[in-house]
Amino acid sequence: MIPHVRAPAIDCHDCQPAAPRAGGKPRMPDSAPPVLWAEVVDALPLGLCLLDATGRIERANRAFARFVGSEKATVAGMTWTDAVPADWRHGIHAALATPAAGEQILPAGARTVGVTAFLLGDRAPHRALLLFADQTDRRVLADRLLQSEKLSAIGQLIAGVAHDLNNPLTSVVGFADFLAESPDAPPRIREPLRVIQQEATRASKIVKNLLSFARRQESRQRASLTPVLEATVGLFRNQLSASEVTLDLDVDPGLPDLEMNPHQVQQVFVNLIQNAAQAIMHAERPGSVRVRARRWMDGVAIDVSDDGPGMPPEVAARVFEPFYTTKPEGQGTGLGLSISQGIAKEHGGRITLATEPGKGATFTVELPGRLGEPTPLPAAAEPREARPLRILVVDDEPHILHYLRATLEAWGHAVETAGDGRAGLARAVAEPFDLIISDLRMPRAGGQEFYAELHAQAAPAAARVAFSTGDTVGGDTLAFLERCGRPCLHKPFSLTELRALLRTVGGSTG
Repeated sequence: MIPHVRAPAIDCHDCQPAAPRAGGKPRMPDSAPPVLWAEVVDALPLGLCLLDATGRIERANRAFARFVGSEKATVAGMTWTDAVPADWRHGIHAALATPAAGEQILPAGARTVGVTAFLLGDRAPHRALLLFADQTDRRVLADRLLQSEKLSAIGQLIAGVAHDLNNPLTSVVGFADFLAESPDAPPRIREPLRVIQQEATRASKIVKNLLSFARRQESRQRASLTPVLEATVGLFRNQLSASEVTLDLDVDPGLPDLEMNPHQVQQVFVNLIQNAAQAIMHAERPGSVRVRARRWMDGVAIDVSDDGPGMPPEVAARVFEPFYTTKPEGQGTGLGLSISQGIAKEHGGRITLATEPGKGATFTVELPGRLGEPTPLPAAAEPREARPLRILVVDDEPHILHYLRATLEAWGHAVETAGDGRAGLARAVAEPFDLIISDLRMPRAGGQEFYAELHAQAAPAAARVAFSTGDTVGGDTLAFLERCGRPCLHKPFSLTELRALLRTVGGSTG
């Protein structure tokens, strides 16, 4: 049903004080100044345009004139099609044809304008009122909510991908460590094994970087920033030299240690140095990138400066937005700087940008000295008296079962395996084990169900459970691990981490 709005019973002339009622007082004090109705509608931020039955403009307020880029005095008497921009005509036609359809969006460059039509009077042909509103802020908010939903979806996707990658990486890392430690390994395969170890560790760090985007809650430690910067610059120096980009590092002496996650902080500088170098390469000329660390309040500020082309203000204002990128399609995701800013904020700091077109860019990372009292690192546990253990490994990945059985048996332990939680529960209830290592995500029955049922049927056995998982971002996983308080190996784990777990039950470490 087409909505009808009755014309207001107030004329657009001077509003005079109403005549006094018989035997009563006037409605408006004599001292009140007269108010022009035109002044009222001109004060509104909404554009108002009153059309007669032929489509000519009877009246319009100042906001409407601003919307269409004309003087208010010139629009009265014009047809609305002549008064508005040509690319608005289709939207306004649609609004007038079907007022019940609601607001129509009109193109306005960087802005967003909406128009709604109201038909006046009860008989056709109708006069009409057009209402124009700047909806830019609303549309920006809607876009941000959409981006937030995208980020949430990516986080869920990353959790699944990380789990799927961490399982095979556990086998690769584990067997590479196992073979590298084996005295029977021929000398000719020592170097290939070292490469496998390094590349598997590199792949593991890539997965962890993805996880840091999905959920940035990894543990921190008190450490010096200097080794992190030196290692990061070392990664790039030779590569950039081939592209005629020099990379220099300048670290002031006596910088305070920071409470940080070194892997996350390194990712920040990897992103910043890479972006600086790409900006110079895009200019197709030699250039330089300078990284300088200096004292800042009780912490450290690090400037990553380049002599590239710089950025215009409209680009600089958006560089930290997720998915915003000026790189060609396929050469950037628009997530690097967003992730970096998030990591800096997780550490209590921030990243700022100073840039001008033609004068390069400087990103400054500010990291506070302490986020509270530093937590001392726990002392290394002393190995207990070596003894062989009876160990049950529960995992749905055959290669992980093979790797753990081979490694633990080589260290002198007796190992039994089960391919899911149900089979593991039957073994754990029927036989005594010194240690039970259970994966968390498995078919039929996962680690949480296995642990709950084992605790109900044989509580002493549940007290000997340790978990392994490649799902380190799922909120339910983290909550469960915190609730049960049991040890956990995060895939892919090294032999050193496996040995540390065995020490907790007094076993041999091989």
